[in-house]
Amino acid sequence: MEQVSKTNEGRVVIVTGAGQGIGRAHALAFAADGAKVVVNDYAADSASAVVDEIVAAGGEAVVAAGDVADWETGAAIVQTAVDSFGRLDALVNNAGFLRDRMLVSFSEEEWDSVVRVHLKGHFVMLRHAAAYWRGEAKAGRTPRARIVNTSSGAGIFGSVGQGNYAAAKAAIAELTIQAAAELGGYGIVVNAIAPSARTQMTMGAGDAMAAQMAAPDDGSFDAMDPANISPLVVWLASAEAGDVTGRLFEVEGGTVTVLDAWQRAASTDKGARWEPSELGPVVRGLLVDSPEQVKAYGAR
Repeated sequence: MEQVSKTNEGRVVIVTGAGQGIGRAHALAFAADGAKVVVNDYAADSASAVVDEIVAAGGEAVVAAGDVADWETGAAIVQTAVDSFGRLDALVNNAGFLRDRMLVSFSEEEWDSVVRVHLKGHFVMLRHAAAYWRGEAKAGRTPRARIVNTSSGAGIFGSVGQGNYAAAKAAIAELTIQAAAELGGYGIVVNAIAPSARTQMTMGAGDAMAAQMAAPDDGSFDAMDPANISPLVVWLASAEAGDVTGRLFEVEGGTVTVLDAWQRAASTDKGARWEPSELGPVVRGLLVDSPEQVKAYGAR
């Protein structure tokens, strides 16, 4: 049998929110690809179960449990990688959860908690990992470092009833662009994915969503299997992916799509200040000449 090459042989990778769902699939895929994995989850038992699974399969992994949005915990997770395996090569920001409601019904806590875990959690981990890699670069050991963030189609197109989640995921997409621009000089490449897969979050998002996400019972390709998301993440975290940065990829089943939403479309210049009364036909004309807007998930 032909031996499959491993793109992350010997590399050290942190995966946050890796106790279940997509994060667990990532951790297992990295281990199968030869990486040493730091498995983070808020629940230590869940993280330990994934580590046990990796070790039983002959891989190397350690637990780094805790809240990724906590400053000291984030620093400790990065330090766990360095203490356990001697270095850090890649960070996969995946941790998150949902508190879904319509905008007029959110409590302050429901808004803040989701934005905190998704957006602040991404920043905290990115900040501590980047500080480590900057130190390596300044010491003359420029790394081939990789960060893979997790955005969402909800963050690019919107999703009715998920305003907190959509806002956080949109900010993560922009944080990816920002980080790629700022950190490239230290050998750090930053990209993001917008995954669609069956997880506890999606299965809890309503009966219609659950039916759409259900596994097929006829043995056909399971397009919603979380493991379908991981191959792209594994490649983006590899040394081979050094020429791809600041990009966002939508991943569902066997489909990979470049999301290029942050681009200018049609434009017109009067060469002087506009009068409000002039702008109605101008704006409508620009919209006609621009790509059709993608509707938010759940919008009528």
